[in-house]
Amino acid sequence: MPDPHAPLPFTAYVHPEARPAARLTWDSREAGPEVAFAALPGEKMHGNRFVEAALAAGAPFVLTDLDVERAVRVPDAREALFAWARTERARNGRVVGITGSVGKTTAKSYAAAALDAHFMPVYNTMPAIACFLLEYGASGRPLVVEMGIDRVGEMAELVDLVRPDVGVVTSVGAAHLEQLGSVAGVAREKGVILEGRRGLVGTQAAPFYPGADTYGFGEGVTYAGEGLEVTPEGAQFTFRGVPVTLPLASRVQAEAAVLGLALALEAGVPLEQAAARLSRVQVPGGRYRVHPGRFTVIDDAYNASPLAVTAALDALAALPGRRISVLGRMLELGETERELHAQVGAHAREKADLTYGVGEFAAELGERAHRTVPELLADLLAEVRDGDVVLVKASRGISWTPEKRAQEGVGLDVVVEALLRERSAVSGQPSAREGGAGNRDR
Repeated sequence: MPDPHAPLPFTAYVHPEARPAARLTWDSREAGPEVAFAALPGEKMHGNRFVEAALAAGAPFVLTDLDVERAVRVPDAREALFAWARTERARNGRVVGITGSVGKTTAKSYAAAALDAHFMPVYNTMPAIACFLLEYGASGRPLVVEMGIDRVGEMAELVDLVRPDVGVVTSVGAAHLEQLGSVAGVAREKGVILEGRRGLVGTQAAPFYPGADTYGFGEGVTYAGEGLEVTPEGAQFTFRGVPVTLPLASRVQAEAAVLGLALALEAGVPLEQAAARLSRVQVPGGRYRVHPGRFTVIDDAYNASPLAVTAALDALAALPGRRISVLGRMLELGETERELHAQVGAHAREKADLTYGVGEFAAELGERAHRTVPELLADLLAEVRDGDVVLVKASRGISWTPEKRAQEGVGLDVVVEALLRERSAVSGQPSAREGGAGNRDR
């Protein structure tokens, strides 16, 4: 509980009416009687513009450089927030930091379940991470923090804030190349999370980090799952003799579960208890979420990179039925983006029976190429039939107009929703919005 009257790790003037809060937020819309507000500088405007609104909402205090009621007044609210977060983080005995080109959020969900830990929500900016550490650092439970980067030097900043006891790299691939330059640059920057601490890397990333302990499946893996079987119903394997069942899961989820079990083993958590929690994990919508029915929809539309799309296509190929891929543009690939889209499209043609592409590079991505999402939907909904398995994957974007396509991804979450509505209209099953199997985590 952030208490402005307790000893603070920074110099501040504390207004006498300031009071303890349940938590601290950088988003003024969340401020309220139990939630304090940190007024931070933003890309477009400063949080000071929202101080009065936060106070009117009943915020117990505001972290700001303004002289207002219930202020914790500091010269630099951002640096004060980070210093406060580091102090609370230091009170926790086990913090796991997870990064990777693919699978960070999935790995975070499974690692947190295995450890029975608090974990970061999807939105993982540095201020959000700082608020999370401030809220849960002294909770007595482990913490799992997703640490994504898109520029040189950012991982060093994150490590300085989070100071993970265990650093994990799930994978290394072509992502954020406009800033990181190359796959080697991606590996170098993400590898900062391994320096000077306990490190674990997924088998795909292992060649980039010789000597690091590994997790996953295969020969020579430090923490290996055994006997993996993946079916339309899910994945099964054993770990150190303990059976693990993951409903509606693919190999990617199974690898994340092995990570969770490895972390549980090192933390002294009973593996049977960890495995039971793993069986109940539901990853956030858009991350290889399987919606079974008269035709199966795989919602992997949250984001995309060449490595992520290739992994999703490999998982699609293992499922029975007519396999359909629906792919959109991948972002931040730099000068090689057309070549990388063509490579992914070639892989799609090998793994799927019918391939669709939409937006920029549609022709590279699929045999049935469409300029816009509405055009794609008209074709796809007329084509899909019982027994099909449809994979939907792209980098999300805000707009599908021709003027925006050069800068933005294609929001294919609407394709998933349309497919689920089409299926429900015939089968009578509840759609994702109505609370069926696709109901998204909050």
